[in-house]
Amino acid sequence: MTATAVSRPEERPLTIGAVCRLLQDEFPDISISKIRYLEDQGLLAPRRTPGRYRLFGEDDVDRLQTILRLQRDEFLPLRVIRQELASPAGAGRRRRSGLGEPDEEIELAELCERAGVEAGLARELEEYGLLEARRDGGERLYRETEADIAAVCAKLARFGIDARHLRSFRSAAEREVGLLEAIAAPALRSRNPERRQSGMEDLQLLAALAQELSQLLFWRALRKVAAS
Repeated sequence: MTATAVSRPEERPLTIGAVCRLLQDEFPDISISKIRYLEDQGLLAPRRTPGRYRLFGEDDVDRLQTILRLQRDEFLPLRVIRQELASPAGAGRRRRSGLGEPDEEIELAELCERAGVEAGLARELEEYGLLEARRDGGERLYRETEADIAAVCAKLARFGIDARHLRSFRSAAEREVGLLEAIAAPALRSRNPERRQSGMEDLQLLAALAQELSQLLFWRALRKVAAS
């Protein structure tokens, strides 16, 4: 058994409360509401009893652990986690770099190919601050994650939401990051390597919590729209 493995009876279905208790040591912030939210997002599908109680099998618990680790360790949004889980195991799976490790850089043509967008749309997204590039001589280089951003923006564009309307998402993200930066900055700027590492870990945890809160608030607001 590895250090992070969880011991549990094989083939014995667990209630949602039992799953929370089982994973509490590795994921102190796990909660019943968070598991329900992941189910609402289509990431989990536990079976139901005739009385509509959720029962989690071994595969369900393994899948939940994978989701939580991808959120905590790789800071992946749920959309990307869904894609990761849907892809064949080990086939073409690209993991994001950690917060302290830069993505690989790609040129505009490769970004457009990966995102399935035209160069004109990519330039428009960059003009409005949705995409960011680094100049290297006469070339513009983009981090790999910029292709993910461009792909989502292109899908939104099909609903008539163009780049200028998406600036609010960028502004909201920058405000959230500014708050987290104010908390973690003293440790990140320390000359003590251990304190810097601790600051990086705190920043990653803060980021995961902030993302979770944003998602929950967004989902609550969306439910109101659907019910109106």
